[in-house]
Amino acid sequence: MHAASPRSIVLASRSPRRLELARREGWQVTVVEPPETAEADAPPRSPTESLAAYVRRLAAAKAAAVVATGVTGTILACDTLSEVDGAVLGKPTDRSDARRMLLALSGRKHRVVTGVCLWHRPGREPVFADCESLLAMEPLTAEFLDWYLASGLWEGKAGACGYQDERLPLRLVAGSESNVVGLPLELVRQMLGSLESGVHAE
Repeated sequence: MHAASPRSIVLASRSPRRLELARREGWQVTVVEPPETAEADAPPRSPTESLAAYVRRLAAAKAAAVVATGVTGTILACDTLSEVDGAVLGKPTDRSDARRMLLALSGRKHRVVTGVCLWHRPGREPVFADCESLLAMEPLTAEFLDWYLASGLWEGKAGACGYQDERLPLRLVAGSESNVVGLPLELVRQMLGSLESGVHAE
């Protein structure tokens, strides 16, 4: 366990991948799932809002929804989206939507951006940050695409990409590998260290 990390984390997420990464860090994790409406109720992205600002705002909405339940402790919320040529790719709604996303990414580079909200309750204000990674995908054959869609590995993943399952021909070009999975550990460690320093200084 990292010395600067708090003893426990309240993970505001429905993602089993984020939970697995958090537990690997040695954190004592309590999962409090935000309501599915937390993101949907957030105002849509404006034409002038950067993707980084947008995912920070979505992470804040998740954290706020958990705070509203009365939970105390260090709450960690994230939101991850993919973008290719200015088109934002969230979680696919169905297999057809997943096919559309994967075809858009095939043979291209795309970026994955995660917004992070860390909120120590009670008595602290939320802090925000974001992390970006660049990925390259090899061209997908029709046979592979059909297999991958049938496998269901795309479900619940931004851009329909399961980087961690190692089936897709994806290559990390720059940035954090854990960010691609949805929890940028290097960034969160820094944020936790700063948060803990502030808490102990009071």
